Amino acid sequence: MGSISNTTERIRSIDALRGFDMLMIVLADQFFSKLHKGSGSEFTAALAEQFSHPEWLGFQLYDIIMPLFLFVVGVVIPFSISKYTQDSTSKKPLFLKLLRRFFLLFLLGWIVQGNLLDFDLSTFKIFSNTLQAIAVGYVFTAIAYVYLKPTQRRLFFVGCLVAYALLLILPNVPGIGRSTLVPDANFALYFDHLIFGSFDDGTQYTWFLSGLGFTATTLSGLFAGTLIKNLKDKTKVVKTLLTYGTIALSLGLFINIWHPIVKKLWSSSFVLFSSGICYFLMAVFYWIIDVKQKYKWALFLKVIGMNAITAYVITHVFPFPKIAGFVIYGLAPYTGNYYELITVIGVFALLYLLLCYMYKNKTFIKV
Repeated sequence: MGSISNTTERIRSIDALRGFDMLMIVLADQFFSKLHKGSGSEFTAALAEQFSHPEWLGFQLYDIIMPLFLFVVGVVIPFSISKYTQDSTSKKPLFLKLLRRFFLLFLLGWIVQGNLLDFDLSTFKIFSNTLQAIAVGYVFTAIAYVYLKPTQRRLFFVGCLVAYALLLILPNVPGIGRSTLVPDANFALYFDHLIFGSFDDGTQYTWFLSGLGFTATTLSGLFAGTLIKNLKDKTKVVKTLLTYGTIALSLGLFINIWHPIVKKLWSSSFVLFSSGICYFLMAVFYWIIDVKQKYKWALFLKVIGMNAITAYVITHVFPFPKIAGFVIYGLAPYTGNYYELITVIGVFALLYLLLCYMYKNKTFIKV
């Protein structure tokens, strides 16, 4: 989402990191799941487990995907809307832009996971998707970037984390008692049930109050993007990103002692821990691609990253597995237990060919 067209020198690592994240979304979980189904070894079992979400407590590799998506959205903000920070610039176009993106992301989220295309209110979900979490984080972070000074943004970040942490432990949940960070006994989930009613997503994931966490994660990306945009010493940028990452990761682990890391709640400790990993990933990609100028290898990722939202939506809407099956069904007798893995690779190949065609024709669909 977004672009960096206002800069004289495009930050290639941002596109590559977005592509890396999207690669994990459209390929990783299915790939490692089917690999284990074919192999059945302890090693592939461990890999498959890392590319699934924990039942409740803890953190696995797959958990970084959604925070990284939000983080990269925040990174782009200083490049895409910096012109609106000038006092003399009218803010009306900005608000129209934010409103448009907010609505489109929610609409796409309804199509992807809100069951909008069922045309059945009994299956419709109001808030249940990564794109909608991005909509919330993007709008509040963009407003913070335009209207708040750097110190105020940091205070806003801390405020989001503290406010959400308190909302998860202080209120009473009717019929249960004091809110706790356990399934079905936390105030965030109760509040979702309360305001969404029959349109709630029906899972243990929380969305409305978790918007504070979504915003904090996007703000983490904003801090990285501001650093990259304003600091001319690229080596110092990398060192500072690593410092940010170390602090966030350490705080997340420390707070986890009292306030557990729970992705389904997007708890404040989860925000800090995942943001720390995002800072490390940003530092590595920036160092290799923009500092060392080793970027040819990243073209593969850039092709995906330049149309990330498109890739996300069409993999959920179009029947790529059926199409791939029509093409490679003849391999089934020869691949045995690995046929489903071959199908997953075929699905990704079809998607990548489409993204390559769009990239070569400079067709970039942005929300």
